[in-house]
Amino acid sequence: MSRTKVLPIPVLGRHAVNAYLLLGSRPVIVDSGTPGSGRRIIDRVTEYGVDPADVSLIVITHGHIDHFGSAAELHRLTGAPVAAHVADLGPYRYGRARSPYLPTGPMGRAMARRKELHVQAEPFEPDVLISAATSLEDFGVAGRVMPTPGHTAGSVSVLTDEGDLVAGDLVANSFMGLIPGKPANPPFHDDPVGNLASLQAMLDLDPTALHVGHGTPLRPDRVRRWARREHHRLARLEAAGRLTTRAEGRP
Repeated sequence: MSRTKVLPIPVLGRHAVNAYLLLGSRPVIVDSGTPGSGRRIIDRVTEYGVDPADVSLIVITHGHIDHFGSAAELHRLTGAPVAAHVADLGPYRYGRARSPYLPTGPMGRAMARRKELHVQAEPFEPDVLISAATSLEDFGVAGRVMPTPGHTAGSVSVLTDEGDLVAGDLVANSFMGLIPGKPANPPFHDDPVGNLASLQAMLDLDPTALHVGHGTPLRPDRVRRWARREHHRLARLEAAGRLTTRAEGRP
């Protein structure tokens, strides 16, 4: 199978919200941006020299509006099936992220008040339900969809055989990508400790780069150093009883 290229598709700003195009023997799209982003994504796919009708799969990394908002539209525009984790079916079926959002810091507290995060997206039913590591070989990409719960219960990442990790919101660039190359939490996590454990599990697989939903690619060595500091920070918050986590099963 041919080597997989990971190509960014900016959905909002230069890097504030990203989808990705994976080019193997067949193309795969990862994430769909905010509602109304489908045509923008298709235009960029075409600019990369890909016929949208050739897209074999659309992978949604998690149930937040800026990642699944245009999944139904992209499905119509490409005809490709949509793959997503079973644990985030609620948001996909109802077209809304679980609420309230649980901020990771001041940026999240400010963003949680923005109406754009609370709009209704077009619901969809995933065609491919993910519950464990799933090969993408049948869809033309040498890689796997990996469950990485924590940011949401149904968060997933895509790891190519070459080591590129399309990481969704496991980690982000600081200030929603405004400080490129500096690892940081995204604005929200449902389970910060669980997310950090998922991030560490992916780092243990020695990825060559982390392609994130918010910002430019991150170097694994910088993410590892940040993750060690984050572990100590979360331990202090947990010991003080100040760590907020969404209760399991909460809508």
